[in-house]
Amino acid sequence: MKNLKLLKENTSIILPENGLIQKLELATNEKRKLRIKLGFDPTAPDLHLGHAVVLKKLKEFQDLGHQIVILVGSFTAQIGDPTGKNKSRKPLNLNQVQENAETYIKQLSKIIDVEQAEIMFNSDWLNQLPFSDVLQLLSKVTVAQLMHRNDFNKRFTENTPIAMHELVYPILQAYDSVHIKADIEMGGTDQLFNCTMGRQLQEVYNENPQIVICMPLLRGIDGKEKMSKSLNNIIGLTDEPNDMFGKTMSIPDDLLNEYINLATDFSVEEKENLIQRLEYENPMLIKKIIAKNIISQYHSIIDAEEAEQYFNNQFQKRNNENRLFESIKISNLLINESTLLEICHQLKNDVSKTAIRRLIESGAVQINGNKIVDPTIVFDLVKNTKIKIGKRNFYELV
Repeated sequence: MKNLKLLKENTSIILPENGLIQKLELATNEKRKLRIKLGFDPTAPDLHLGHAVVLKKLKEFQDLGHQIVILVGSFTAQIGDPTGKNKSRKPLNLNQVQENAETYIKQLSKIIDVEQAEIMFNSDWLNQLPFSDVLQLLSKVTVAQLMHRNDFNKRFTENTPIAMHELVYPILQAYDSVHIKADIEMGGTDQLFNCTMGRQLQEVYNENPQIVICMPLLRGIDGKEKMSKSLNNIIGLTDEPNDMFGKTMSIPDDLLNEYINLATDFSVEEKENLIQRLEYENPMLIKKIIAKNIISQYHSIIDAEEAEQYFNNQFQKRNNENRLFESIKISNLLINESTLLEICHQLKNDVSKTAIRRLIESGAVQINGNKIVDPTIVFDLVKNTKIKIGKRNFYELV
């Protein structure tokens, strides 16, 4: 089917896949727009590249003429949702929700046509539900069904408390799909359970169940956890170009495939070419290409060029050419293959390992101009390697 390949690109889960084909065919035959739902709780004021992964896919549906519905969890954000970890997220007050929602919607315009989207707030209907209707809604779902959610099951098994409002949250999110009559709901892979709950409730209410499309979770610049403001590992959509460039240059090399596929807007052929080049080119060169592309998407090509020049001037030329590096013989180091933490501690043995670890994790250590934030990464020590620790300590291995 025309456009199906585009819509499936980079998706992690389409449930059920044949249902998406049927929905698209039905929309064509009936000459109607599909209603594509994306919900978010305004728990923080800034959008980042992780959010953009889903928003770009939403934009593809919008460009094909379908109706996208941005569902703001103005009610659910005030009760606190399960985080997918071992505790629930802290609920927000009404003022925080309103302020964050306004900021979110303004930032959405960087990717989607907000003027053509429906913006809905679930407090408009959830606040109106009588308690008797809430109990009727809860009766549609069993505890056993809720315990299929991995984090609930894990916490129950480990005797970690699960509050009742956390169990209710997926049901309320599912009811949103019933209310807006969603044909498709989108989210990250961490939203699979909640989205499939929407399918279930729609069937109970005699609606055609929505198709669930889950996008992969982009890992943050720390290279470990998914991109999250609370973990301080994000590249924000409103970051200044120079900050965007610098943060992109700090991405661990093993994440470059992920960022090429999920964060850039290159063509499929261009992405494949970049991934092939990673096998024989300096990763720093590829990072610069990725950084410029990201800045071009959310600022401009001119901003991208200027940010690259700024980076070259401020970090590479100044740090590597105009600084005096202390020469360190490799033979004077204890072992040839060592973690970054051990190397830095040998170079700065007047500082504790704990302090060195904090420096690394805060981004204060660079290897050949690349910021490394993982203290456990292992290096083969080779000549001419340049190591910067903090603001004043520069070493070159000889």
